[in-house]
Amino acid sequence: MKAWALLVLAGVSCVSLAGEQPVANEREQANVEHYQYGMELDVARVIKSAEAPNTCSVEPVQMVYEDHQGQRHTLEYLVSGTGCSGG
Repeated sequence: MKAWALLVLAGVSCVSLAGEQPVANEREQANVEHYQYGMELDVARVIKSAEAPNTCSVEPVQMVYEDHQGQRHTLEYLVSGTGCSGG
């Protein structure tokens, strides 16, 4: 009986921890800056940058970078996809 109770408690803990993950992602999404032509950026180090999608259209991608003060930023910008063929 104790083993069963421990198993149930462990399962509930995992589910509750799994439920907390999207909250962090929502917080990151709320802080996304949208690039506009001519914006001055303070990029000291690129942490993560998405590749252009394999589509034949203009798509948004994101880059995570650190500025010279050590603050992280997420920037969303538009790129042309790489899936166009035949010019």
